[in-house]
Formats: sequence, C-alpha cells, structure tokens
Amino acid sequence: MRLHCISINADNLNMNYLLLSCVLLSSISFIGYSISYFTSSHMKNEFERFKLKKYGVFIIILEILGAIGLLAGLIYTPLLIVSSGGLAVLMLLGLITRIKSNDNFLVSSPAIFYLILNSYILYLGINQ
Repeated sequence: MRLHCISINADNLNMNYLLLSCVLLSSISFIGYSISYFTSSHMKNEFERFKLKKYGVFIIILEILGAIGLLAGLIYTPLLIVSSGGLAVLMLLGLITRIKSNDNFLVSSPAIFYLILNSYILYLGINQ
C-alpha cells in the first residue's frame, strides 16, 4: 500500500507554504473555538439559541477531529482532504443555521471565511 503524502520539492515549495499557512490558521482556530465551548458560557448559549444544545459536544468533537486531521493531513493527503471537506461542510451548515436565525452578515462572516478557507484547503489537497 502506497501512502499519498505531500512531497516537498522546488516546484511545489511555494504551494506547500500556502497550504501550511492555511492549515495552521484553520486548525488553530478550530482548536481555540473548541476550547472556548468548554470555557465560555457564551458558546453554549449560542448552541441553545440555535436549538442545537444536544448536538453541541458532538459538533465540537467533529471540529477537534477536523483540526487534528488537517495537521495530520500535512503528512497523509487523504486525511487532509477528508478533514478539510468535513470542516467545510460543518461551516456550510453553520452558515445555513445563522441565516435561518436571521443573523447579520458580520455575525455570519466567520462561518463564511472558514467555509472558503477549508474549501480552498480541500482544493489544494486534491490538486497536490
């Protein structure tokens, strides 16, 4: 069985810096967001407001797994693809939830940003 790893050579060195930067930004953000769920009552209140309280811990676990998967995906590309795709889907669902809750653009912008960022990581992973 051959592992599909991202290789670093002169041709794709700049792309790897871009990928690394995007992965670090996304994974650190999701880890921070996940920690804040357990340390901030505001985060739990948001899940209650969206009527998703019973799914809160499950969603946070998916985000933690996605963040770890992004980092591990720097070594094993299929994991990068699955993790970035999963986080993009979570952000799409988060955006839909915010739209249904009549949240304004400013409040919804982080979901839009991370949807685009993780979709871009997915694109980079597929095209390695």
